[in-house]
Amino acid sequence: MPKVQTNGIELYYETHGTGKPLVLISGLGYPLWQWHKMVPFLAEQFQVITFDNRGVGQSDKPAGPYAAQMLAADTAGLMEALGIEKAVIMGHSMGGFIAQAIALDFPQRVEKLVLCSTNFGGPRHVPVTPEAMAVLMDMTSDPLTRFKNGLKVSTAPGWSEKNPEMIDEWVKWRVANPIEPIPYQAQLAIGMALMPEAASFESKLPRLAIPTLILFGAHDKVVPPANASLLSGKIAGSKAVIFADAGHFFPIEIAEAASRTVIEFAR
Repeated sequence: MPKVQTNGIELYYETHGTGKPLVLISGLGYPLWQWHKMVPFLAEQFQVITFDNRGVGQSDKPAGPYAAQMLAADTAGLMEALGIEKAVIMGHSMGGFIAQAIALDFPQRVEKLVLCSTNFGGPRHVPVTPEAMAVLMDMTSDPLTRFKNGLKVSTAPGWSEKNPEMIDEWVKWRVANPIEPIPYQAQLAIGMALMPEAASFESKLPRLAIPTLILFGAHDKVVPPANASLLSGKIAGSKAVIFADAGHFFPIEIAEAASRTVIEFAR
């Protein structure tokens, strides 16, 4: 099990393929498993580095709260330990917060930036929809039902019904890898800390001079796609792509199509 020491902790990581480095940063409560559908496509063109953020998977789970800047330093340390001077950095949801922090705090490490299903925090981002919030905050159903309902609201309409085998795989994986409440709360603090205007990335993003791609699913109810234009309006020269048939979890829903878009941009 490959691990590196970085920023006072141990991070578990995997590498696949050869070529230009591409670092993938997972979202809230997810280890590197989140990228397992895209990695085979991306590894045909790049050296793909996936890893478990602090608080999940096989990485250390120190006490929180965590901050985007803290996990950005974790990621930069991982790159240094692996001898990677600069990479394409891609983050999804919470991982998008970390990716923004890396671009701001360690711009010399970022060749290109890919922000997926994320926002810049603060009072002017478009928040989670009431529909998704109701599902994600439901405490009346049993845990398995809550998780399945969460997958349904986090993917495109009808996707879960059309992909029962993938839903079964997803559920079996989560049952075998349950969320640990205390580290989950520590990761949850990352997004909460960005809510005040002074702490958000909104006013900081205009100073970026990094080629940036912004990706969203058109049916994202967790981080609505209206955030794409808000982000692109703050990052000069950035490009936004909205996937018509996907929701929040487009890295799993449309892995091949999403990979093609990333490959075209990153190479």
